[in-house]
Amino acid sequence: MLIVGDVGLDEYVLGDVSRISPEAPVPVLDVKSEDSRLGLAANVAQNVASLGGDPILLAVVGDDNTRSQFEGLLKEAGVEPKYLVSDPSRPTTRKLRVMAEHHHIVRVDYEKKKFLSKQVEDQLLADFDKYVEQADGVVLEDYAKGVLSERVCRHIIESCQKLNKKVFVDPHPSTPMSYYAGADVMTPNREEALKLSRLNADDLHWNENTIFEVGSKLKSELQSENMIITLGKEGMLLFEKDGARKLPTYARQVFDVAGAGDTVIAALTLAWASGWSPVDSCILANFAAGVVVSKVGCVPCPADELKTYIESHEI
Repeated sequence: MLIVGDVGLDEYVLGDVSRISPEAPVPVLDVKSEDSRLGLAANVAQNVASLGGDPILLAVVGDDNTRSQFEGLLKEAGVEPKYLVSDPSRPTTRKLRVMAEHHHIVRVDYEKKKFLSKQVEDQLLADFDKYVEQADGVVLEDYAKGVLSERVCRHIIESCQKLNKKVFVDPHPSTPMSYYAGADVMTPNREEALKLSRLNADDLHWNENTIFEVGSKLKSELQSENMIITLGKEGMLLFEKDGARKLPTYARQVFDVAGAGDTVIAALTLAWASGWSPVDSCILANFAAGVVVSKVGCVPCPADELKTYIESHEI
């Protein structure tokens, strides 16, 4: 799978809070541990690898210490960092989360949200053209950091149409739907779907039927026969040519939903590109999400753990 999009490093400072600072009315965290993990499109790539696929991660990083740490984590996850494009004008995205047990105290973002320069974008697209023929499918992972401009999205989707390669999109709600038109499948969550549809929920008298109207509108704008809306603990809706069906979730307990959408699109695309039916692909993706939401932070879904998890359920 060729994954194109925004990448970042997720850092966690974990500890206990037992007092308020005498310097200001803020909690004092006694640090117990620190951890660094792959985030954004890199989490998709590591999930593809952990599930047995071969990821090609095409993304942009800065020329800084965060990049070195990020590349080291990629290698540990079985993702080759050699496809990364360097842009010294921007930092490698880093998100620092300070947490007391499972509760976030603060998040600090180190990043620059802007579109790539023409020179860097040209390099990205040249690399895409070089590697796309190796891929069985392409994932666009959009976190609105600037990699997936209109030009990049249109080039990738139109190239894949000519090569008969499927394109799967994990969208960002601020991105115009015209950027994604012609992709094969899109996987927004409920809130993202509503924002992407540009429909007014108040006018729609928001209820269970609203999501079907939203999904049908997005499927039409995507110009595809398939569309998926993830619904968290309620599972997901799969829109096909002849209608929509609801598929259940398989999460036993939920500690953290961060990164679950990345796991969903990784499992979904691997199955779909391997020839599975859309329904079976969604079921596998729901099981994979059920594995990772029982853990804290962005983590990969190991294939053996997924297999055991599936065997513990009756479908």
